Amino acid sequence: MIVSTIPAFVILWPPLAVVILVSFVIGFAMVIAFRYTSDQKAIARAKDQLKAHMLAVRLFQDQLRVVLKSYARIISGTGRYLRLAFKPLLIAIVPLTFVVIQLDHYLGWLAMRPSQPFVVEAQVENPDVLNDVSLQLPPGLVSTSPAVHIPSERKIAWRLVAEREGKYNINIDAAGKTTSKEVLVSQGIVRVSPIRLRGNFWKRILDSAESALPNDSPVQSITVTYSPRIINFAGTDWNWIILFFVLSLIAGFVFKTVFGIQI
Repeated sequence: MIVSTIPAFVILWPPLAVVILVSFVIGFAMVIAFRYTSDQKAIARAKDQLKAHMLAVRLFQDQLRVVLKSYARIISGTGRYLRLAFKPLLIAIVPLTFVVIQLDHYLGWLAMRPSQPFVVEAQVENPDVLNDVSLQLPPGLVSTSPAVHIPSERKIAWRLVAEREGKYNINIDAAGKTTSKEVLVSQGIVRVSPIRLRGNFWKRILDSAESALPNDSPVQSITVTYSPRIINFAGTDWNWIILFFVLSLIAGFVFKTVFGIQI
């Protein structure tokens, strides 16, 4: 994977600093990629023609025929410009989407803190096996209340707390088959997987950083209630992805001006 780990020295950085760094790196990379996958001369011509047609509308606004022709050429020129710009954007969108999905495991969620209560929830395929589901905890994790059964949703939930930081694996036994789920307790930026799934390929790609549950397991999913990460920037609370896109766009416009790249 392109983004499987974050360098050790970055783990202790404030999340805002990491988002700013990533945004400027990606903004620079996108501008350079656009430069070498686009027809810069054709884009420059298309933009100049659009400017000329818009100027004609202003200069000859009292000549209806000229104005209508100019509007028609503006529409046509806009379509031509979008076609020229779409190809490099299409090329860039696939790796960018992959990078954002991977980074979301680091920046989208807060790992648990020591002494912070959290919930582990398992959903089974058949509600009849709920009474045969049990949880085994490693040293360092403690259950603080009895299991709660939710037959209507085929779910069972446990309330837990961690005594110290660490990477833990909890085991869930259902109808004689054991599955596991990772739980992360840390103050730093770590790779968090809020859910482990059976099947659901695309949902696993988007939401999980763990391998699929075995196909023969009665358990369909195991969820840990990590909290979404909120980043404060300029006096406003942001989801990191929205902040990333805003900052990377700003960085992109800065870099394209510095390097004289037509976008």
